[in-house]
Amino acid sequence: MKALLKRTVRHHLALIGLIILIPMFFCAVFAPLIAPNDPVEPDIKNILSAPSLSHPFGTDTLGRDVFSRVLYGTRISLLVGFVSVGIAILIGLILGAISGYFGGIVDEIIMRFVDLMMCFPTFFLILAVIAVLEPSIWNIMIVIGLTSWMGTARLVRAEILGIKGKEYVMAAKAQGFGSLRIIFRHVLPNAVTPVYVVATLGIGGAILTESALSFLGIGVQPPTPSWGNILTQAKDNIEVAWWLSVYPGLAIFLTVMGYNLLGEGLRDIFDPRRKGLGA
Repeated sequence: MKALLKRTVRHHLALIGLIILIPMFFCAVFAPLIAPNDPVEPDIKNILSAPSLSHPFGTDTLGRDVFSRVLYGTRISLLVGFVSVGIAILIGLILGAISGYFGGIVDEIIMRFVDLMMCFPTFFLILAVIAVLEPSIWNIMIVIGLTSWMGTARLVRAEILGIKGKEYVMAAKAQGFGSLRIIFRHVLPNAVTPVYVVATLGIGGAILTESALSFLGIGVQPPTPSWGNILTQAKDNIEVAWWLSVYPGLAIFLTVMGYNLLGEGLRDIFDPRRKGLGA
C-alpha cells in the first residue's frame, strides 16, 4: 500500500486528481464546522443576494446560503458515489468470479444476462425505476448500484479466465479446497487490481447521475441540499442569479474531473505497458 501511494503521488494525472479530491473530502467531513449558515434555514430578507462577505456564494430563492448548501451537497454526492459504486462492485465481483471460474453453462447464463442488462440505456433504466419508487437518496444509491455492475462483471471474468489455470490455483484444487475458498482466497485477490480503476471512474459517473436525477426533481428531495437540486433553482433564475448555476456546476465539474484523473492515473500505474507513469 505504501509503494502504491508513492507511485500514485509520482504520477502527474493521479496527483492532480488527489489535489482536487482531498479538499472535497475535507469539506464533506467538516461541513458542519465550515458552513457559515444553516443550509436549510430560509431568510426572506436575503433572497437572491449576490455573493458577498457574509454569503460567499450568494443566496437562493429562499434566502438560504449557497456556500453552505454546496458544502453539504458534497456529503450527498460523495455518499452516493461510494455506496452505489460499492454495490455495483460487489455484484460485479461475485457474478464475474462465478462466471469466469466455473465456465460452461454457468458462464453462458451469467454473460447473457449481462448482455441483456447492457441493452438498456442505463440512465433511462434508472429513470424508469426511480419513477416507480419513492424518490430518496437511498433508493438512488441502490438503483445506480444495481444498474452499473455489468462492466465490473465482464472485467473480473476476463481476469479470472487468465488466472484459474495458474499453478497456485491448480495446487489449491489438488489439496481438495472447495470452489468458494479457491475463488475468494486464491483467485479474486489476484484479479481485483483493475477493479480499483473501474471503481474510481465509476464514482464520478454516479455523482453525475445523482446530480442529473436531482436536477430533474426525482433525486434528492428539497430541503436536503444537493448539487443537482441547487441547479434546479438556477435554471429559473439564470438571468438574475448566475451564482446558483456557477458554483454547484463547478463543484460537479471539479469532483468528476478529479475522479477521472485519479482513475486514469491508477490505470497507468497498474498497467506498466501503458505510458504516462511520470517521474
